[in-house]
Amino acid sequence: MSAPSNDVVTALNRLIETCKDGEEGYRTAANCVNNSDLKILFTTYAEQRAQFAAELQAEVSRLGANPEQSGSLVGALHRGWTNLRSIVVGADQAAITAECERGEDAALKTYDEALGQSLPADVHAIVNRQRASLKEAHERVHALELAAAH
Repeated sequence: MSAPSNDVVTALNRLIETCKDGEEGYRTAANCVNNSDLKILFTTYAEQRAQFAAELQAEVSRLGANPEQSGSLVGALHRGWTNLRSIVVGADQAAITAECERGEDAALKTYDEALGQSLPADVHAIVNRQRASLKEAHERVHALELAAAH
């Protein structure tokens, strides 16, 4: 197999960071809400993001490169802001849901950037499938945010 393009590995490692950020963000959100249905949903999305990261890490390894192992600094700051805001506003469900939607917006942008690159067909298929799942999550979180606002 030929050596992977640095661009492909960079794109995949960025997606791994994004998934790790989402995993931690959703775990934080699950711990901040009192609604049991939201706790379950956010925990499910955290587990999904962990699975996505593991799948992408396996691809980077298969390509002969070193996969990212953690989230980004931006993600850590975003999670910290979510924690701070939940304390200040008393775990306001609408605010937490809005933060989850903001995180999904950022994740979709990162996935779109990756899909805009020249990825091998098998990698493109994985990224595209994961993006479709993120889009579904985004739409569900957006609907929850709208419902919480009313």
